Amino acid sequence: MKALVLTDSMKLEYTEVASPALRGPDDVLVRVRAAAICGSDVHGMDGSTGRRRPPVIMGHEAAGEIVEAGPGVRGFRVGQRVTFDSTEYCGTCFHCLRGEVNLCDNRRVLGVSCADYRRDGAFAEYLVVPERILYALPEGLDYVSAALAEPCAVAAHAATLGPRKLGDTIAVVGSGLIGLLLIQVLKASEAGLVMAFDTAPERRKAALAFGADYALDPADPGAMATLRDLTVGRGVDRAFEAVGATAPVATAIESLRKGGSLVLVGNLSPKIDFPLQAVVTRQLSLYGSCALAGEYPLVLDLMARKKLDARALVSAVAPLSEGASWFARLYAREAGLLKVVLEP
Repeated sequence: MKALVLTDSMKLEYTEVASPALRGPDDVLVRVRAAAICGSDVHGMDGSTGRRRPPVIMGHEAAGEIVEAGPGVRGFRVGQRVTFDSTEYCGTCFHCLRGEVNLCDNRRVLGVSCADYRRDGAFAEYLVVPERILYALPEGLDYVSAALAEPCAVAAHAATLGPRKLGDTIAVVGSGLIGLLLIQVLKASEAGLVMAFDTAPERRKAALAFGADYALDPADPGAMATLRDLTVGRGVDRAFEAVGATAPVATAIESLRKGGSLVLVGNLSPKIDFPLQAVVTRQLSLYGSCALAGEYPLVLDLMARKKLDARALVSAVAPLSEGASWFARLYAREAGLLKVVLEP
């Protein structure tokens, strides 16, 4: 089969590789129809994260069609259109048995090659995955949209964390892909005011287009005063940080009322400067959000009912054979590029 292989740091080759075979009775072979490029793949291709060690086939956001099923597969059939979790969880460890599959002690992320394991991913014609991470596509949902179910589920998982009530006021800091998806998920399930923060004018504009009630520039000295005016002087009930750096985390903390909660979704920097005193003296609650844990049915339903528009975030759809050039453009932070989907 053909695959896009990271053969060395910053070097991607579209080449022939051996087709994968079923590993166990509960496995299925999926013909990949669409695979989206994740920011973690782009950041990882230069070797800086240590989680994309060559050679590896990257890619964990995808959808396709089952072409072979093991004898133990009961809930799916050959020919069925599916997407799948980005993480292979074991289903038997302490966390899996509690429903915390994103925290599985034996988790393996598709398309990741690190010190502990190597697992080829979805930038290929075929991929083998276990039945337990499969989800059927709703009728009418196209493969390109379905390939974005994974980041949609990441946003939905974050939205479930922390105390929440109807009518909560919310700040979303960072209007990149996850931030924009968060805004959509929150507006589809919450009744309160949603305010977006981003330093880039085009991203603030996108936040408004995707449902934010207000879009503020955190670099504007008057931004927090505006937020206070909109929240009776208190600050928002809940905040989400979707970047992962010192300045946006500080913005999110500053936006909160006393006793508010912050969900940390962004993971750009391994360490940040942290305003500890502001958190302690205002009794703020902090939650880390890791991947997803069963939110696929929710987001697939939202997508099918047009409550969540992931396709609008796709900047380009291109053949897998052109993948190397699209990776280069994303790595260079080309203006206007948000999400690229490759079709094997």
